[in-house]
Order: sequence, then C-alpha cells, then structure tokens
Amino acid sequence: MQLPVFKTFPKKRETYDLYRQQQMLTQFGGYDRRPEAAEGTWYDQTNMGTWSFPALSTRRHRLTVTYGQNEAQLKATAGLTGKDHLITVNGTDVIVNGYTVDMTGYISTAADTCPKQLVSMGAYLLIWPDKAYLNTQNLADKGSMDAAVTVTGTVTVELAKSDGTGYGSFFTGAEPGSPANGTLWMDTSNPDVPVLKEWSESSAMWVEIPTTYLRISGANVGKPFAQYDGVTVSGLTGDAETFNGSHVIYARDDDWIVVTGIMTTGALTQSGGLKVERKAPDMDYVTECDNRIWGCKYGLVNGKPVNEIYASKLGDFKNWSCYMGLATDSYAAGRGSDGVFTGACTYQGHPLFFREECIEKVFPSATGAHQIVTVECRGLQEGCWRSLAIENETLFYKNRHGVCAYTGAMPYSVSDALGHDYFADARAGAAGGMYYISMRNTLDDTWHFFTYDIAKGIWNREDDTVAMMFTQNLGRIYYVDETDGGKVKRYYSQSESAEDRAIDWSVTSNVIGLNLAENQYVSRFVIRCETRGQVHLEVRYDEDGLWTDKGTYEGSGLGSFVLPVTPKRCDHLRYRLSGNRPVKIYSVTKYVEQGSDQMW
Repeated sequence: MQLPVFKTFPKKRETYDLYRQQQMLTQFGGYDRRPEAAEGTWYDQTNMGTWSFPALSTRRHRLTVTYGQNEAQLKATAGLTGKDHLITVNGTDVIVNGYTVDMTGYISTAADTCPKQLVSMGAYLLIWPDKAYLNTQNLADKGSMDAAVTVTGTVTVELAKSDGTGYGSFFTGAEPGSPANGTLWMDTSNPDVPVLKEWSESSAMWVEIPTTYLRISGANVGKPFAQYDGVTVSGLTGDAETFNGSHVIYARDDDWIVVTGIMTTGALTQSGGLKVERKAPDMDYVTECDNRIWGCKYGLVNGKPVNEIYASKLGDFKNWSCYMGLATDSYAAGRGSDGVFTGACTYQGHPLFFREECIEKVFPSATGAHQIVTVECRGLQEGCWRSLAIENETLFYKNRHGVCAYTGAMPYSVSDALGHDYFADARAGAAGGMYYISMRNTLDDTWHFFTYDIAKGIWNREDDTVAMMFTQNLGRIYYVDETDGGKVKRYYSQSESAEDRAIDWSVTSNVIGLNLAENQYVSRFVIRCETRGQVHLEVRYDEDGLWTDKGTYEGSGLGSFVLPVTPKRCDHLRYRLSGNRPVKIYSVTKYVEQGSDQMW
C-alpha cells in the first residue's frame, strides 16, 4: 500500500509569490504516530476501521450478547472462551451455550485466581488456576482434577497380586524343603533386595515373581481414584513408612488400592493417619497440544525453587505424576532459562512457553522423548498473556516494545505505527483477518482499543474500551467489556443492519507542511463523503494548542461539500474531522497556497 495518493493541479503563479496547489487524498491509512508518517494517516482516531478501505470509514457497531429465553445480557467476570459454542465464567457459574452450571466448590472468585485460563481438551473445559473441569457435552460431569482421601479408621498394608487378590501365606528365611507347586518363599538372603519366589513343579525350580504389589486398605481409600492414577501416599508409619511416596494405582476398589512394593512380613496395620492424594502441579500458564495439557511454573513451591515445564498423561488431564515407563506417561523437565514465564499457547503443533526474552519451544514425541529448545528472541511481555492470538496462520502477541508476529522462525514487529507510547496489560483476540487488542498506555494511564488489519497492515484506534478477554467463535470475535459491567459483546456482521445507530468518531491528521521550506495558507477543504450525520472540521496552526472551528456539514447520503477556511499564514498545521453517525469519506481535497520563507 502506498500512502498518500495525491492528485495535484498547479495554478497560476501570482505576483505576490504564492503558489497554489489542489491536493486530493483518495486513499486513507490508519493510526500512525511515527514522525515520518505520510499524509492520509492519522495521529489520533476514535471509532475508525478499515471496512471500506481505501475510503476512510467508521468501525462496525457492537452489540451486547444475550442468551436464554428471556434474552438476558451475557456477562463474564472471570473468563470467556469458545468451543462449539460460547462459554463464560461469571462468579462461580459457567454458562455453556445459554445453560448455567453451578461450579461452587470447584472454582474460586478470589481476585488472585481471576481471570481464569480456559483450556479445551476434547469435550472438556479445563479451568485454571482452580484445576476444575466441566464436560460441555454432559454438564453433570464436573469436578476437580485433584483428589485426596484421609483414612481415620484401620489401615492395612499387605502383599497382593496386581488385581488386588491376596497371596496368602509365604515362607521367609531359609529356603523351604520339599515345596509343593505354587509355594511362595520370600528370599531375604540379600536383605536390601528381598525377592518373592514361587516353586514351579514342572521346572523343579524357584521362579522369581518380577513385580510385587501391595494392597493398602482403608475406608473409602480408593473411591475418588481410577486405575493407573498417579498418587502420593503419606502417613504410613512403623515398618510401612517406607511405602510413603509416589505410586501408580494398578487396581482399586472403594476400600483399597494396589500399588507396587514388597514387604517381608505379613499384614501391617495402623489406626488412621493415611492420606492418598492425586494432585496437578501448581502452574503459571497452560495449553493443550496432542491430547495432553502442558504447563509451566517458575517460582517457589512449598519453599523450593521451581523452573519446570510439565505435561499431563496422554489423554488424561487429571494425571501429572503417572510414570510407568510408557510413551503415555506424564512428563516434567527442569529448565535452565532464567526469568518468569509470561504465557503459553500451542502453535503449529508445538507448545510454546514464553518469557520476556525467549520462547521455550517443545517438540512433542510419540515415544514420550519430548525435547525443548530455547529460542532467544523477543518474548511475551509480563502481564500480557491474554494478548496471544492466532489469525491467518500467524501468532500475534504483545512484546515489551510492541506487537509481534511469529510464523515459526523469529518474531518481528508489526506495530511501528503505534509510535513510542509504552503499553502494558494487553488483551487480544483475532478473527476475520483482524487482530483486536486492548491495552493500557503507561505514560498517562489511559486505555486504548486498537484493531490491526493483517492483510492491509493498517492499525486503527477504536476507543478506550477495557477488554478483559477475547475469544473467537464461529468466525466472530467476542470480548468482555470491563468498562460496561463485564458484558460480553460482539460486532454486527455485514448482514446485520446498524447504519442508523449513533457513533461518535474523529480523526486527527499528522502534521502537514514539514516537508515544505516556505510558509503556507490553506484556503479551503472539499470533502466527498457518505453520511446521514454531521461532519465537523477543525484546524490547529503551528501546534499552538488551539483548535479553530471551520464549519459543519449535515449529510443526507452521498455527496460533496466545501468548507472554506480563512487563510492564516503558518509553518505547519493539523486538521480534525469528527461526526456523530457512520461515515465513509472518499476524498479530502485541500487548496494550499505557498508563500515565501520570510515572515511578514
């Protein structure tokens, strides 16, 4: 795209050394605060878009999303996402396609747990940091990923087979003489590595049982768990204390679980004290890839420093410490890169974990031999994890110095037009070839809602909306409007008429005249536009801080109008157009008269 597009018509040179030009703009850019910004771009904007490019036009209207038979306004205080349908988290309620699910007891409304990270895995919606889940196809299937049981009654630990059936009696000490077929002997000749053996009459020898199991019994000890869950056992005492630690449940019933282990005595019992727990690790950010949930953590956990990347068991978001020597096992890897994690997403089949100065890129393996590569580059700004969005096969996110685009190699900036303002707290989404981002200018603590037309490379500023979160659903962009009570909003589609709705808009030009050595006059503007509202023109000379009213046009459709400007000698100027109804401006023509480089 080339800006600006001028049509220039020289006029007769007058005796008083003026040179008149008719300058016509027919192609308009967007928001651009660079010092070298071309004419036709704008130093400031309100409610503008690129829907009618190359014409200058207002953005599409927005509406509040409603749901249910009563068409209640949809609100979200903690989260927003899209699966087959729109999903919001409002307090402890999760609203799925208009149906409200009470998640009291599973999700928190505490400020440090909001907003939520909502991750989809199959039919399940996973809610972080609460570690809660909801089956969006069966709304009764909900709960916590974590599970724990504390047994207060009698606890028994004994040798058992992998299915939980008991072995019965066995010999210990010296090798038994004249054993019958199936006789069991606990060989303790090496006390550090006892071995359970079984007499085989057919081979006339003792056959080692390669893996031995323990059945841990207690009231309801196995009730919340499933086969092959990875759990932590604690609270066993006496001779059974060595069985505390991490285990995999190989079989279960409500009142017992089976784990691997070996003991050289008969059953051990104790009164209470046993705790069995399945727990997902505390994680900063999570994402789904290849039927696993991946997460990261940097900081202190239980007083110990942690800098790790995790993956759940294949196809099982509840299990994070299931290690059976299989490709489906859970995964954890310590990292050497320094600095807090700032966000996570999945892109081109790779989980990506961001820090401000690098990206940790995971290469998942079908065999479980996952690899992680650290890419030193412009990472994700802290506090901007909600700015990650993918559109047109490109990942966009807010870096410390601007908005970056990433296509798998090295990220590059796409936001030079935003100038030297420093933004933070960015939240973004993408749909329909557009990247939408709401962020705070830290220089004056003001909020700005921008759009980036990816194909045209044009930025536009819409307004000061504070968007908590965005999502894309069925090709539409949705966002939570914090400035309007957390209402969920979307844009009117092209098929939905909203042309009669009021919308306050304005565009302020960049400085005009910096490329001329002489002083100049602007004698009139001719504007061709389509509107049924007002178009107001103001001019400011030599950055004196004063906007001078130059007239108002009352539109009734497509037409042209002339606003004469009393000539005032100046070195440079800005002009501002504003209105109160949707507008399309097809051309702006200025009549400029150049004078000498001497002040009269």
